[in-house]
Amino acid sequence: MPATPVYLHLEPGAPLPDSLFADPYRAVIAAEASVNARWRATVAEWLVRTGCLYTMAWGPEGSAWDTAVDEANIEAHAFGDIPPDRFVMTTWHDEEPLEEVFWFCKNNAHHPAVQLRRTLLLHIARVSSVAEFLRGYDEA
Repeated sequence: MPATPVYLHLEPGAPLPDSLFADPYRAVIAAEASVNARWRATVAEWLVRTGCLYTMAWGPEGSAWDTAVDEANIEAHAFGDIPPDRFVMTTWHDEEPLEEVFWFCKNNAHHPAVQLRRTLLLHIARVSSVAEFLRGYDEA
């Protein structure tokens, strides 16, 4: 059984914490609030730098988040070859309910080269919903 996910609420433009995990992890980016491209890129760079190896972006700007993480990973490797154990898998889920993204995360979000034991639920919104997110993930 996977470990309980860590929920992190960020308001648009908020500062980012230090790394949350010592090991590589997966992240659901639940972006309910619009953000500017610069901050999105900063968050994507933070995800890559802190060991995120699989992102699932959800919300109206899911595709933009997916692209930002892809670009951050490419830039982190100086636009060269990315080693298999550092390649960040990305998906976006603009049209799906969040519950389906949670199910996908728990059941299908496996990295081909690294076992991911931890999950981050990154909630980008004006208001925190920790109880709802953790319950939704648990029930997925």
